[in-house]
Amino acid sequence: MEVYLNGKFVPYEQAVVSVEDRGFVFADGIYEVVRIYHGKPFLWQEHMDRLRRSAQAIRLKLPAMEELTQAGFETMRRSQLDDATLYIQITRGAAPRLHSFPVGVEPTVFMIARPYHRPAATMVQKGIACITVPDLRWHKCSIKTVGLLLNVIAKQEAEDAGADDAVFVRDDVITEGTSSNFFMVKDGTLITHPADDFILRGITRDFVIELAEEMGIPVREEYITRDALSQSDEAFLTSTGVEVLPVTVIDGQKVGSGRPGPVTMRLWERFDQVVAESVE
Repeated sequence: MEVYLNGKFVPYEQAVVSVEDRGFVFADGIYEVVRIYHGKPFLWQEHMDRLRRSAQAIRLKLPAMEELTQAGFETMRRSQLDDATLYIQITRGAAPRLHSFPVGVEPTVFMIARPYHRPAATMVQKGIACITVPDLRWHKCSIKTVGLLLNVIAKQEAEDAGADDAVFVRDDVITEGTSSNFFMVKDGTLITHPADDFILRGITRDFVIELAEEMGIPVREEYITRDALSQSDEAFLTSTGVEVLPVTVIDGQKVGSGRPGPVTMRLWERFDQVVAESVE
């Protein structure tokens, strides 16, 4: 396997980053994960636009987007993978450990393609179980930064509790999943947290909202309280990896009937159709 690192393709075993890289010592970096279906990137431009926004938010100078795109496509081509994810990470580079931004340092650019399969049909048909956890993260979750320690801890708490994932709660409001956006359905209307600084504005989140609007499904971006969630008819997660994944149990309680609901499944079927059309 070859990976892209700072302008070169090198064998995975030989890819080396400085011990003083600011991504390592400060989590001073950003990333994107792009889904590859049958060798083709899905929603590539949307991911690159968000990468640019994240870089601007932390005042990180990116290489030219054309250069990143060429490197990303070549990484995919060399991997020879049909179904995969392309991980892109860019840090502020290697420099002695000082909190202020280093001067004259080039960013570290890393890309790797890995095999990735769509969620199993049985998982979609059954739905998953989630727990809620306090959202103790910082106030800039809108930046796709590599600093994900509390997300990692929340995911492990879910696994320790015998659940599939965790959903964050901040001041009695449901924000998002550990690596996904959260939606609920009430009386046929799709409801999700506004795209403010307390969530990452997911590429799949926005795409699913567009699909819902095209399908005539009402959408509201508003805060979801615990009480509102307890009265929901359906719930699901969206992300590059899980696509549209029903949530049927939260904190041991059934969501609605305890089975994936009709609105969720309509959206999943339409998403599945769009993926199939994108690779024809």
